[in-house]
Amino acid sequence: MTDQERIASFLLKDVTRAIGEFRLIEDGDRVAEAISGGRDSRSLLDLLLRHRRQVPYHYEILALHGVATEAGFPNHRPELRPWLRQRGIEAHFVPIDLPPDEPLPLDWVRCSWNRRKALFIAAADLDCRKLAFGHHADDAAVTALMNLLFHGKLKTLEPRLAFFEGAVTVIRPLIYLPQKKLVRYAKAIGYPDSAPCPQGEQSRRAEVDTFLSQFGQGRDQIRANLWRAAREAMGF
Repeated sequence: MTDQERIASFLLKDVTRAIGEFRLIEDGDRVAEAISGGRDSRSLLDLLLRHRRQVPYHYEILALHGVATEAGFPNHRPELRPWLRQRGIEAHFVPIDLPPDEPLPLDWVRCSWNRRKALFIAAADLDCRKLAFGHHADDAAVTALMNLLFHGKLKTLEPRLAFFEGAVTVIRPLIYLPQKKLVRYAKAIGYPDSAPCPQGEQSRRAEVDTFLSQFGQGRDQIRANLWRAAREAMGF
């Protein structure tokens, strides 16, 4: 067993746990995954393909990639097309249509909003009732702390959240995986680290993430406490 396969087998345990506990994927589902071109979304696709081979039911997986190079988004199409084709994944490159008066460059909020809007519409058009994002445990912790600091509410990323009266349900199979484990896997396989939003490094999210990183190994306990407290507050 290679180092890559050994790491993947450990990561898959947390993915399988999340999928089972929160009923993220079920028999007959058609799952669209948002592929940014970076580490987390590529790793998620690998893990979903491994998961599908191990479970006694079947579900479809296809990839959605938002395209808006004129707004400063990186152009990952040349590298993603062959990478997805090699894995037998149906790929859709979704134009992110910006309003004519949209100020550029996009800030983090507008970047995220426009991208998600395009992905939701594409998923619904392709009859995908599940839309998977590569948010991990550290993303959930940062979200919880951001909401507490800036909004006075203890809320975090939900592993499963329905939109538009259930037409599309966002799922987060990596919700139990800490970032450092994904980084280790990405290094073993050679996946790049990239931000889907050109202004991502200037966002409040990046500032809170940097703040948490100052606690070193204590970040693990902080992450666990934020997740537990937010789950209790939100009732899931």
